[in-house]
Amino acid sequence: MTLDDLVIQTITPTTHDLGDFRVHRSLPASGRTMVGPFIFFDQAGPAKIGAGQGIDVRPHPHINLATVTYMFEGAFLHRDSLGTEQLIEPGAVNLMTAGSGIVHSERSPDSDRVKESKISAIQTWLALPDGQEEMAPAFEHVSEGGLPVIDCGRASARVIMGSLWGAISPVTTYADTIYADIQLSPGGTVPIDTDGDERALYVAGGDAALDGVALLPQTLYVLRPGARSTLMSVDGGRVIYCGGEAFKTPRHVWWNFVSSSTDRLYQAREDWEAMRFPLIPGDDQEFIPIPKGRPKTVSYP
Repeated sequence: MTLDDLVIQTITPTTHDLGDFRVHRSLPASGRTMVGPFIFFDQAGPAKIGAGQGIDVRPHPHINLATVTYMFEGAFLHRDSLGTEQLIEPGAVNLMTAGSGIVHSERSPDSDRVKESKISAIQTWLALPDGQEEMAPAFEHVSEGGLPVIDCGRASARVIMGSLWGAISPVTTYADTIYADIQLSPGGTVPIDTDGDERALYVAGGDAALDGVALLPQTLYVLRPGARSTLMSVDGGRVIYCGGEAFKTPRHVWWNFVSSSTDRLYQAREDWEAMRFPLIPGDDQEFIPIPKGRPKTVSYP
């Protein structure tokens, strides 16, 4: 069996150098914007941040989506226009539902700025389903101990969202979702079942293979629908498994906005330019400006 029997698309991420660290962006990509509800997939880092420095993602808006932050190493202090202030650390998850509109920032906590620190995270966006795009904004945090972990002997899987192998995450989902952090010890294997309309594997670190065919690091593999396989590792690896329900209505992406309506994207652009979005209590002095020019959207399917 070849990789083509198991995979319908291999996506090499675009890499953005942000100075202190790099971001590898797999979604949206040429020819594919979504895998299930996932419409944005970033790996931030891994990187070392020097003493006296830190990450500062200034306040910026979102609409019609939910952001998910999952840390491997380091920490972020999340603030948003609901008044939320939440530190996220490894193994925990932050779910921020933008709905009709929210503003948030993510910054290194003061405790990390006084010393050398590390940062490594997976950040994703999930499109909200038809009829729910304009829901009220919301935020929830689930700590490391609140997420189920499946022990597979020489492998384990933390279920970040949705369900996997009978384990169910407590994190809210708006569409059928698969989202798990699989850690493989040397010689470890796990089955990749056929659940989910659309599924993908992302090798975040180490080595991994699918039915004996080696997978490249920092690469997103979109799996063939209905294909059953075995994920394995020789020396140990970390793989993100994601996907779920396929959306029937196209979604459009521009900057930090996602919507089924291009008119809604234009409205959000105007609202941010005019500062009609709510502000973040305690973090309202800096902003990421709107990109210049008219929105050029990426659409799916």
